[in-house]
Amino acid sequence: MKKQKLSSSNSNPSTLLRTRSGLWNWIDKNLLHWSFVVFIVAIAVVPKFPIQFVEYTYIRIRIDDILPAVMVALFTIQWIRRKVTLNKTLLIPIVLFWTSVFISFLVAYYVSYTVPLFNIGLLHSLRRVQYMIVFFVASSLITSEKRFYLYLKTYIATFLLVSVYGLIQKFGFLPSIQSMNPAYVDGRLLWLNSSDRINSTFGGHFDLAAYITFTIPIVLGLYYTKFKKWYLLAFFASLTALLYTAARSSFVAYISAVTFLLLGLRRFKFYLFVLMVTAGLLMVTGDMTKRLLQTFQVRTVYTDEQTGETRIGQEISVKNLPAGSYEIDLPFLKKPKSTKVDEKDRSDVARSIAYDKALRAGKVLTAKQIEAEAALTTKFIKPEQTLLCDISCATRLQVEWPRAILAFKSNPLFGRGPSSITEATDNDYLRWLGELGLVGTFLFVFIISRIIFMMVKFGKRVPEYKTLSFGFICGVLALLINALYIDVFEASKVAYHFWVMSGLFVGISTYHAKNKVK
Repeated sequence: MKKQKLSSSNSNPSTLLRTRSGLWNWIDKNLLHWSFVVFIVAIAVVPKFPIQFVEYTYIRIRIDDILPAVMVALFTIQWIRRKVTLNKTLLIPIVLFWTSVFISFLVAYYVSYTVPLFNIGLLHSLRRVQYMIVFFVASSLITSEKRFYLYLKTYIATFLLVSVYGLIQKFGFLPSIQSMNPAYVDGRLLWLNSSDRINSTFGGHFDLAAYITFTIPIVLGLYYTKFKKWYLLAFFASLTALLYTAARSSFVAYISAVTFLLLGLRRFKFYLFVLMVTAGLLMVTGDMTKRLLQTFQVRTVYTDEQTGETRIGQEISVKNLPAGSYEIDLPFLKKPKSTKVDEKDRSDVARSIAYDKALRAGKVLTAKQIEAEAALTTKFIKPEQTLLCDISCATRLQVEWPRAILAFKSNPLFGRGPSSITEATDNDYLRWLGELGLVGTFLFVFIISRIIFMMVKFGKRVPEYKTLSFGFICGVLALLINALYIDVFEASKVAYHFWVMSGLFVGISTYHAKNKVK
């Protein structure tokens, strides 16, 4: 009889209505929260699959461009319905920065004509908004310490997953999708060989390395806050993955940030241990060590004294980073022009110069004619041993950085506009100055400085967060060092993670300030 009554009660329409209403209320209350958890995971683990081609570039609209749009749309709906309160911290400076970006774009397109294509300039302007807007979503969702740590632990667990994926990828068991090379931006699956650098789920090895160097200090800060061993697992796995990226600027950023963090926390024994482990992994992996040693190379440069043309004596292969033509002027390393070299090398250089000269003139020479031209040139080929930087460094020093500096000089106030100096400058500071001028650069640097200052104050005000906040500050320091050599704040996956984590830390800071949590 009791079972019959219970069954009858459950089938009551009013009871079912209350149950459904309660379920809907729970979904309505938690939808944004759990969507953000999914967003944290997806933005890291979903590879850069292309969706739409952008005309006149090799850029593609990708899944990680759609995810933030969906997240922000959902947040906006809930904000309009007053289900969530917007955290207005840094709202004014960020909106001012966005305004300066669009002013730079409009001036460049309509006045100075330095942005030739409206759609491309608009795209480059909008992506500044796209990357930064997730900051407000993250900071507004911090309504308790429990939520903050749930988001942070989700981020670290995803970070570990990305690092492990990269390590497995190194040995050819998982595919790679890359966006750094125009030949691969169509989303094809690639399997890496032993000489390739890993990129895990990111578009390139530089992006992955920057993400790792940003997150490692946060992981160590969280370890010294919670003392959970799995955070150390995440640290060592990500360190190994970092070395397999062979990204030298990120490695320098990692060493700098970890040194600043561990010495600042007075963890001297652990710091020495980390240095020994890093040195051991450097020797075992080999990729990073080889790359570091190839940064500066002593080469024989052959100069045609008639024309000033030069050739570098080196063999080009995928396993070796070639030297560029940028000479490091250190007179004590140079050897006199009378240095004896193999006559065959000089003849080979003379043939190469003769062939290129004919090619430029539109002539087609026979092998015999090339030999005759080379014979006349050989005696003017003078060798000189000198110090050169690698081709990656030389490209920056000779092409990309001077181009950005010239762009800044042409319009110091607002720059030449977004997209005006191509997709990459490989120095974020020069890119800001060249594209956005002093106004945009000042506002962006002010925002980052303000975030750091807030975290310093928060660590002093709430001692239990001091170590974790310091870890975040060191992560930002790593990105700022990285920005000297690559455009980290323009790389989508890196930028999303930076602004999400900045939002989480600013959110917990304002939560404590408003609620006066002791």
